Amino acid sequence: MSITAAEGQASQLAARLPPLLLAAERVAATINGGVHGRRRSGTGETFWQFRHSQAGDPASMIDWRQSARTEGLFVRETEWAAAQTVGLWRDGSASMAWRSSKQLPEKRERAELLLLALGALLLKGGEKVALLSGALPPTTGSGALARLAAAMLGEKATSLPAPGRLPRHAEMVLVSDFLMPLEDINTALRGLAAGGATGHLLQVLDPAEESLPYEGRIRFSGCEGEGELLARRAEDLRGSYQRRLAAHRDGLAAMARALGWSFATHHTDQPPQTALLALHVRLQGSHRR
Repeated sequence: MSITAAEGQASQLAARLPPLLLAAERVAATINGGVHGRRRSGTGETFWQFRHSQAGDPASMIDWRQSARTEGLFVRETEWAAAQTVGLWRDGSASMAWRSSKQLPEKRERAELLLLALGALLLKGGEKVALLSGALPPTTGSGALARLAAAMLGEKATSLPAPGRLPRHAEMVLVSDFLMPLEDINTALRGLAAGGATGHLLQVLDPAEESLPYEGRIRFSGCEGEGELLARRAEDLRGSYQRRLAAHRDGLAAMARALGWSFATHHTDQPPQTALLALHVRLQGSHRR
């Protein structure tokens, strides 16, 4: 890449950064109420909860003052103080830079918005965020969201994530259209899971990719060099296309289940808050497990 081209790319990234950050913070703010870190018991000084004493609990753990107020014995638990790390990745390939209507965002734009809004929620809860590509190591604190956004926009685009190094107990959130061959996806996911981390897959699709609403003579062109297909009656393809898409999605869901991961689909004509809340709930649920 020439110096002029690099400078132009840097200018484009700088222009995108403030609006994207603002949008992500606004989306995160809509579900910010009641959001806390993914808490669990452990060594720490902050009180978390009282629970009923169980067999095997040492007498030193029993809170006698709380137990005297109610029936039974209660243990006082403190919150595990170490921050968790969540590794984030979004598909930056050419197929994600597509939308069926100017009224809709590109799939890549929605993926970036969701990951940054999720990052804002995690950082508010005291967690660490990182990029699986290694472009951003685990980070937290003031300015972390801006660093995450800048690193995400500037990282090398890939259609599938490469195995990265994340700390123990880390989790991953992968956002893509996942329209590549299932065999390639399975290889990539197993490479990521080999390190012991858990993951969450979010498939982002344009609504037209779900319904194939076209009729008549249509020429379909691949976004990544797949060639062209001339359909004389596009409506005749709809049934077989939707069956193949459903089978592909079933394959993705089966891969996720086999790894103990979660899988969900989001369409770009839906509010981003819906997918964001679901992602955050899944992260909390897997942490409790």
